[in-house]
Amino acid sequence: MKKYRCGLFIVLAVLCLTACSHTQAKEQTITAVGSSALQPLVEAAGEKYNHVNPASFINVQGGGSGTGLSQIQQGAVAIGNSDVFAEQKKGIKTSKLVDHRVCVVPVVPVLNKDIKVKNLSLQQLQNIFVGKITNWRQVGGPDLPIAIINRAQGSGTRMIFEQQVLQGHTGIKSPEQDSSGMVRQIVKNTPGAISYVALPYLTDDLAALKINGHAVTAHNVQTNKWPIWSYEHMYTTKNPDHLTRDFMKFILSDEFQQQDVKKMRYVPIRSMHYRQDYQGNKTKI
Repeated sequence: MKKYRCGLFIVLAVLCLTACSHTQAKEQTITAVGSSALQPLVEAAGEKYNHVNPASFINVQGGGSGTGLSQIQQGAVAIGNSDVFAEQKKGIKTSKLVDHRVCVVPVVPVLNKDIKVKNLSLQQLQNIFVGKITNWRQVGGPDLPIAIINRAQGSGTRMIFEQQVLQGHTGIKSPEQDSSGMVRQIVKNTPGAISYVALPYLTDDLAALKINGHAVTAHNVQTNKWPIWSYEHMYTTKNPDHLTRDFMKFILSDEFQQQDVKKMRYVPIRSMHYRQDYQGNKTKI
């Protein structure tokens, strides 16, 4: 009897270890790196995906669009997140990548709340960032020097802003910040400050400008009345693994697009009335 019990215990132990090993073997992790503007959405998608698929983990990191594109090109990550087309970054071989456009992100000029300027034309905004307008009184505000805060070189948000606002003109040199969080803090605490953030990073302690009389709403982005917007891209290789393919399918699903994308103040791709190419040209769909 003792031998029987001992043998039974060994068999059960082996079965348990085998089952555990089998379960562990099924666990998978992929890494998505890049755009800080897209990072909150991908993090939310990863958490929701993991809830449905407990053995699958999505590791999401920032670093900027340039980092995302270079990392996916090198094969160091499963997904490279970018605010801009790969064609806009030097040294990226677009033929080896697949572009998944997951949503649209508006970029919003933000002011220190004490300035009290509510609206600027797109031309006035350009003139500020190229140094032609240097005091807020020139656009109906207080007698206060304009303090420009830029995102750092390599930021996708900065590339969107420069492409669609500066339109080939050279901006003046100004302090640069690596993160949207630091931009918010500095604009909030600096008299006369102006900068720009992706809409999901807009908070109540900043004043959002209207452009050409239009506020940054989903409808105005969809109809191109709000002129500063871009796709959010998630780049993969041409032959991604099963988890990467399934995660991309999850993000592009109608349920996630209509619920989470809208809730987080991005704009679903399929609701756009305009399309845009990598040169910034926009055409009605």
